[in-house]
Amino acid sequence: MVSAYLNQVVTAVPDHDMHVKFVSYAPRLLAPQYQPLFRRMAQRSQIEHRYSFLQPHANDDALDAGGFYTRGRFPDTQRRMEFYEDNAFTLARRALDPLDLGGVTHLIVTTCTGFYAPGLDLQVVAHYGLAPSVERTVVGFMGCYAGLNALKLARHIVRSEPSSRVLILNLELCTLHFQENGTLEEMLSFLIFADGCAASLVTAEPKGIELQAFTTTLLPDTEDQITWHIGGLGFDMNLSGRVPGTIAANLPRNLDAVLCGAKRENIAHWAVHPGGRTILDAVRDGAELQESQLAESRDILRRYGNMSSASVMFVLHEIMQGKKRSGEGCAMAFGPGLTVESMRFTAEAA
Repeated sequence: MVSAYLNQVVTAVPDHDMHVKFVSYAPRLLAPQYQPLFRRMAQRSQIEHRYSFLQPHANDDALDAGGFYTRGRFPDTQRRMEFYEDNAFTLARRALDPLDLGGVTHLIVTTCTGFYAPGLDLQVVAHYGLAPSVERTVVGFMGCYAGLNALKLARHIVRSEPSSRVLILNLELCTLHFQENGTLEEMLSFLIFADGCAASLVTAEPKGIELQAFTTTLLPDTEDQITWHIGGLGFDMNLSGRVPGTIAANLPRNLDAVLCGAKRENIAHWAVHPGGRTILDAVRDGAELQESQLAESRDILRRYGNMSSASVMFVLHEIMQGKKRSGEGCAMAFGPGLTVESMRFTAEAA
């Protein structure tokens, strides 16, 4: 049977680096006894930059220059969705413009941070003059592991229809869902999230990364550890502090399934979703990896933060651009369920 390949990945972020501003502003929304802990956790986050469509305000007592987040008047869900609709396609074009979109037969869009219709998928078709017959799929609300779900679907398509050219767009505007009255745990969760986008092509052309196998592992009794609900004042995210411990405890007994029968010592590339410092620590410990094996994931976390479904694509892009491209690989991402989505791949030499 024909193989499917991730031929190319292009990544993009908005113009404004919001991380330093957020770290200085967010403690103002917490009770005084929690502020020192927040600052310590921010210093330990291993994140230096996070990008957003929101421009940092020059004044200490305000977050963004446009007043999107104003104390006592944080935007409701409608306003946040309007902002998403106004800005999402601008970011999409940054990632899509460098790609050769000729002959695209399928389009897959992943997002969990904004929705409207006609949506991003139809905007892409119209703006780039794709054929009206392009088959479109929108993967919504699957969170950080949706990027791997999109690759899984693209592989199924190419293996069943070898002439297919599948375009994937992973786009998230996570910074639109900051909550004014969040708990310390919720505030620490938001400390890691950022805006970002990846666009990629999957075909049968033997170039790039061969997509070999996928697995889904649902960890029992963990459904309350990552939740994502639509509230009146945006999307309410809960990322429990128990998640890293759960991953570290469960990964050893599930590693054989995650690797699809491959031996750990034969894996040259580990494309682990950079969900946060403690998430990467948990994978390192649970899979008994060397710190150097998480270099690409740590680098993406440091430079961009957690961009939900786009993040693992940033890591794969880093691997594809690296000096040592060839070799077996394993990608992993985590999200609601608590679910571990994984992919076995082979990176081809340039």
